[in-house]
Amino acid sequence: MGEDNGLGAAVVGTGFGVLTHLRALRGAGFHVDALVGRDPEKTAARAAMFDIPFATTDLAAALERPGVQVVTVATPPHTHASVVLPAVAAGKHVMCEKPFARDRAEAQAMCDAAEVAGVVHLLGTEFRFATGQALLTRTIKAGAVGEPRSALFALHIPTLSDPKAELPAWWERAEDGGGWLGAYGAHVVDQVRITLGEITDVAATLETLAPRPGMTADDTYTVQARTEGGCNVLLHSSCAMGGPFVAATKVVGTAGTAWAQGDEVWVDDGTGARQVAPPEDLPLVPPDPPPAELLRTTYDMWHSMGTDLEPYTRLFTRLRELALNEPSPDDPPAATFADAVANQAVLDAVRAAAASGSWVKVAR
Repeated sequence: MGEDNGLGAAVVGTGFGVLTHLRALRGAGFHVDALVGRDPEKTAARAAMFDIPFATTDLAAALERPGVQVVTVATPPHTHASVVLPAVAAGKHVMCEKPFARDRAEAQAMCDAAEVAGVVHLLGTEFRFATGQALLTRTIKAGAVGEPRSALFALHIPTLSDPKAELPAWWERAEDGGGWLGAYGAHVVDQVRITLGEITDVAATLETLAPRPGMTADDTYTVQARTEGGCNVLLHSSCAMGGPFVAATKVVGTAGTAWAQGDEVWVDDGTGARQVAPPEDLPLVPPDPPPAELLRTTYDMWHSMGTDLEPYTRLFTRLRELALNEPSPDDPPAATFADAVANQAVLDAVRAAAASGSWVKVAR
């Protein structure tokens, strides 16, 4: 556990908020003063398990705690505004999960409110701080492949091909911000933006392949995108395709190719493949799984390995530095609510493109 820096945090959300936010906050040196949930018994039990002094279903009560300077939001997307807006109005620094909002207008309202309040506002795109993703971004930006011209971001996992897989009700509803495009695609959109540049146009299909009657959210997306710099990007992923796990991340440019193999990054400029030296400031750290008794549903099991704990600890360390006005590196850059708005604009365009069957420009 990190050294207590005097900053207190309230965690809003008793699922992922406890599985990862709570543990990462403590690893970054925060003391967690309050846990806010919807179910009083569950909230109290999980607060007791982790020695959190205050458990409540009343957000206002948590915001009034004198030790709370930071709020982290790990609730369903359609509820984010109802937590973020009171938190920033109370002068709290906020880190909010992705997908950030139901649409760009809601995202912009939260961003504007945080800017007016003058608080630190960060987005939960923790994989900016993961060793492999950060190294790939640095490698591309350093010119290892020249000007990027084509890129592939693909992932298949078979989770929802099992009709018995347990998900929160909101996750299956498109109107509540559910689905795989928001859950995973938001990460990839963010990665494309910081690695290859802003996305200008998209064409897309969204599918629901899982045998789950009544599910309105997507579990599979295929997106063609173009960037300002002229890179053509294919984003394809599914959490409902049976068979083997598939993962591929590759960027081809005018001077070579770079790709990820797990946390390793490789390049080939025509003289043969070579591994890029791992970053000294972002070393690989063994995963730290959450307590097994907290893992109750399939949705929980997506976070069961603990691979996101170290990236989140790094993200919360950046939050601490910014909140305390301490010197803070700008690489990897932490995503702010302005990035959340830009990411949401791409997600909105993807949904519009899937509905219309045509290319759609991304709102700027």
